[in-house]
Amino acid sequence: MEDAKAGHEKDGKAVQHIRTCVAVAGGGPAGMMLGLLLARSGIDVVVVEKHGDFLRDFRGDTIHPSTLELMEQLGFIDEFLSLPHTRAPRLNAVIGGERVTIADFSRLPVRHRFIAFMPQWDFLNFIVGKAGQYENFRLLMNAPVTGLLEQDGRVGGFTVETSDGVIEIAAELVVGADGRNSIVREAAGLEIQRFGIPTEVLWLRLSKQPEDPTETMGHAGSRQGFVMINRGDYWQCGYVVRKGFFADIKLEGLEAFRDRVAQICPFPRERLDEIKSWDDVHLLTVRIDRLKRWWKPGLVCIGDAAHAMSPVGGVGVNLAIQDAVAAANILVPVLVSGRAIRDDDLAAIEKRRSFPTKATQSLQRMIRIGRKKGQEEKSEKPKGPPAFVRAIIRFPLLSHLTGRLVGLGFRREKIETL
Repeated sequence: MEDAKAGHEKDGKAVQHIRTCVAVAGGGPAGMMLGLLLARSGIDVVVVEKHGDFLRDFRGDTIHPSTLELMEQLGFIDEFLSLPHTRAPRLNAVIGGERVTIADFSRLPVRHRFIAFMPQWDFLNFIVGKAGQYENFRLLMNAPVTGLLEQDGRVGGFTVETSDGVIEIAAELVVGADGRNSIVREAAGLEIQRFGIPTEVLWLRLSKQPEDPTETMGHAGSRQGFVMINRGDYWQCGYVVRKGFFADIKLEGLEAFRDRVAQICPFPRERLDEIKSWDDVHLLTVRIDRLKRWWKPGLVCIGDAAHAMSPVGGVGVNLAIQDAVAAANILVPVLVSGRAIRDDDLAAIEKRRSFPTKATQSLQRMIRIGRKKGQEEKSEKPKGPPAFVRAIIRFPLLSHLTGRLVGLGFRREKIETL
């Protein structure tokens, strides 16, 4: 890896240049895991992150059994699980007043049969610490991507803006792992398929009281849902509503919002007075989409940049990590051999991860819609829970199947580069 070198000037500042083997845009779970796996295989890698730290509330904080198995493979599991977290051996819901186990992880063919709820900044800082032990790994913070470097139809790097000026990072391969609002995929002109109408999740915190339940669970009601995640000393709550609801309810005022939440929240109404202002309510617009093609010469997208998931099952983080493992499994042998990366290598990454992506999104759409086919775009009140939930209520053993699909996914990746 070549250190930054001054080159031409832009806006009165010298443009610096870095040359590396792989340049990864985005310091989220996909980008950081890929950076770690490449670096430990002796491959020069630069990861750039637009923010100055990872401290942002209400990001994907679920660490599924599939990811815990990867931590085991890497030899990190004991240290990893010493970080603060809570555990959910099953996911429960209250539907129509009836308590239902939606996903049970107790029979998974793995050692760690639970979901770990861990702040994403702790997870990312842990991975950064491991990757930083390798001299061929570099992380640039406060470095948003501003454009791609292309020549003759092939991507050869990207530019980032820093407090010291522009840096041009030249690379044999660019990886877009910069999330559902990816600058990389937009700059590359990759086409997106969108599915259904976006919804909204309004995230908020409520205190945890001694008489509260202990497990993570969901509550379903008419055209909306309420999710409670046990974070140890507080509840992380998600109020799931139709798109546009937040803008409408803000016009009615905060008290009306508290009243609406109280209709589905299992806690006493006075607990909602903890929501002091709109600053305590964080909006996440949920959409399901994926790229029609994940790559172009010299570039491949993974994680949310390739496929945005809904929060259903909390699987987005883990699918992103699985993408990173699959990408490393395919890329490392090529890069170690010294062969140039070809288009078919990038197509192989998409092919490997396409089925689990499509299958997961299909399942999420079925869960989210809760209606007959063709009614997703309409405004009629849903008739009840989705068919698969009704099936679980009728046949509780199906929760073990759901547990496998949520906990391990449709295609579990194992690290082949150890």
